[in-house]
Amino acid sequence: MVKVIKAGKTKEEVSKNDFEVAKIVADALKEVETRGDEAVREFSERFDKWSPESFRLSEEQIKEIVAKVPEEVIEDIKFAQNNIRIFAEAQLASLHDVEVENIPGVILGHKNIPVNSVGCYIPGGRYPMVASAHMSVLTAKIAGVKRVIACTPPIKGEVPNATIAAMHLAGADEIYLLGGIQAMAAMAIGTETILPVDMIVGPGNAFVAEAKRQLYGRVGIDLFAGPTETLVIADETADGEMIATDLLGQGEHGPTSPCALITTSEKIAYETLKEIDRQLEILPTADVASVSWRDYGQIILVDSIEEAVNEADKLAFEHVEVLTENPDYFLENMTNYGCLFLGPETNVAYGDKVIGTNHTLPTKGAARYTGGLWVGKFIKTVTYQKVSPEATAYIGEYAARLCMLENFAGHAEQALLRVRRYGNKK
Repeated sequence: MVKVIKAGKTKEEVSKNDFEVAKIVADALKEVETRGDEAVREFSERFDKWSPESFRLSEEQIKEIVAKVPEEVIEDIKFAQNNIRIFAEAQLASLHDVEVENIPGVILGHKNIPVNSVGCYIPGGRYPMVASAHMSVLTAKIAGVKRVIACTPPIKGEVPNATIAAMHLAGADEIYLLGGIQAMAAMAIGTETILPVDMIVGPGNAFVAEAKRQLYGRVGIDLFAGPTETLVIADETADGEMIATDLLGQGEHGPTSPCALITTSEKIAYETLKEIDRQLEILPTADVASVSWRDYGQIILVDSIEEAVNEADKLAFEHVEVLTENPDYFLENMTNYGCLFLGPETNVAYGDKVIGTNHTLPTKGAARYTGGLWVGKFIKTVTYQKVSPEATAYIGEYAARLCMLENFAGHAEQALLRVRRYGNKK
């Protein structure tokens, strides 16, 4: 039996906010499409108070910015990027071209071809999301993408030096100090000074996520990534301090970030509630995390580990942290999640920043049908076929009959032409 100890906002309340965001984004995209650079500059001035001579950083500017970053920060960035590179290269190695002769004379195959150009969004605002540069730019480069451009907003009128350094070290071909809807529109639609890309990727706030949704089709996207989501699954072996720390640590992403606890222990549920109240008194980012917990926090009490799996799969959250006696049970049985964090020794912050798995992950239930960003997202698997003269005469008779079954006479004639032309060859 499932008991809800704490509930968050209803779907209806969340949908109302989504509608308002969609209207703002649609209007902004239309402006950029119509007026190009002029509109981009106006939005940048309005939202970021930023209007440089050029939004694109020159090689000399990048060199100067990177030189300002402390050596320890550079080394930390390189450490994280090395972990991400190793895992991404292993993922790339798992992708293979295929060719098979399914009947004599008929060769079928597929090739894995990288997308030609990608635009990466690296969020800024309150938090300079340095790690997003590794996750998007570096992964695209390892996949073999020829042109990777990257955008990040200024922070209170200042250049985010560490973020720029991470973009550069990750291999970005073009770096733009540009944020929000205007950055997504410029990359996807193009302007007089920014060539459009084939695909846009990266996390962001509700407006950035909605821009990706509306631009999908005109360009490819990685996935629909909304506010970050964190679920902790715990049994009686867990403790409230760790659960509260890990939930609030993700709730600080933003006031609309859902966080939830599914537990088989009523004691743990109430211990966590008490611990969350205590930590919110001392957490430096409590102004954000408290709103996230108040409006979107959930605690669900279940009778068994099996029931915990069922409830977790219904939520289909982005991050799922497992603090139970046997974490591998969830690896073996859960199906809907972005990334699993198994056992108390790991946590979502590792995945967000340093350990090597990608932090751009599915939200809002998308984990039911997709995983997160990885090298495979930047690669198109395309097919081809080659047929011998003898085989085409053989295949053609089957094809013609099947085409006529569907009343496609023109299709059938394509097949019959080959039968007539190649059928008498010995």
